Amino acid sequence: MNSEKESFQEKNFVSKSLYYRLSQFVGFLIGARFFVALLLTFALYVSTFFLFNQDETFRKFVFDFKVHGIIFCTVLSILAGGIINQFYDFEKDFVVKPFRTRIQSFLKQKYFLYAYLALTVISLGVASFISYRVLIFFIVYQFFMWFYSHKLSRVLILNNLTFVSLTLYPFFGMMVYYETFSKKVLLMAIFLFLMLLCIDIVKDTLTKSADKIFGYKTIPNSFKDKTAKSVIIFLIILTMAVSMKLIAKTGISGFMSYYFSAGLFVMILCIYFILNYSKKSKFFTINTLRFWVFVGIIAMLLNGIEGKL
Repeated sequence: MNSEKESFQEKNFVSKSLYYRLSQFVGFLIGARFFVALLLTFALYVSTFFLFNQDETFRKFVFDFKVHGIIFCTVLSILAGGIINQFYDFEKDFVVKPFRTRIQSFLKQKYFLYAYLALTVISLGVASFISYRVLIFFIVYQFFMWFYSHKLSRVLILNNLTFVSLTLYPFFGMMVYYETFSKKVLLMAIFLFLMLLCIDIVKDTLTKSADKIFGYKTIPNSFKDKTAKSVIIFLIILTMAVSMKLIAKTGISGFMSYYFSAGLFVMILCIYFILNYSKKSKFFTINTLRFWVFVGIIAMLLNGIEGKL
């Protein structure tokens, strides 16, 4: 009887230990924004091969270890940036995202910092082997990710502009690496910048109260609701204008032409919901815009495959 009881207690202890370790692992993945980094990596590979890389064959691209090294450094830098951002935003996230914060709490903050330092050192170490220019590129990238989390995330307007710029920084690096400068690429970059800016400002409307409590100056908590609403609608209209310019002036074709054409209707739908300005409509708007960015990556992939065949 005692042996059965001890066996049950031992199994229960092992089960709890495994659950705790799994919770720590999941907490780390969420704290490092692993799934965001995964999506950005996919987007980076798609845009690099099908947009920036105009001359290389697929075989040559696969064996271009310099490009893979740069993307690897980018992934590590994004993970490090996610960790340092959640470290500085922990108090706000505890209010805004209690479930995520509770999962992250299974792992002590000091371990997140150790991971941040390890990822940063490995990223810069690999970059230094590629070239000194790549090393400088990632030193600048990582410095501004830290500076954004430490200071700029609390500065009005600069917080939104810096966040979006840092998201697009690796894509800019690939554009310079392949020297792909064209009107089409520039307009697509502006389109994506405006889309991400809209998403970030709408996100700020959902965290308005918590941002104000913890000293984050954003457009929604620094101005009236009418002003914030007008800014978002203006940016959406500007995004629509860039879409129409891409369709009419750059000769864009295939799946990407369908994407930008259908996007006009998606933007109109978002404007309709922003005019409502309820919490439900804000959630719908932000998720619709995020989904449409993902659809854009898939459209680029399909368009690229069609063009390479």
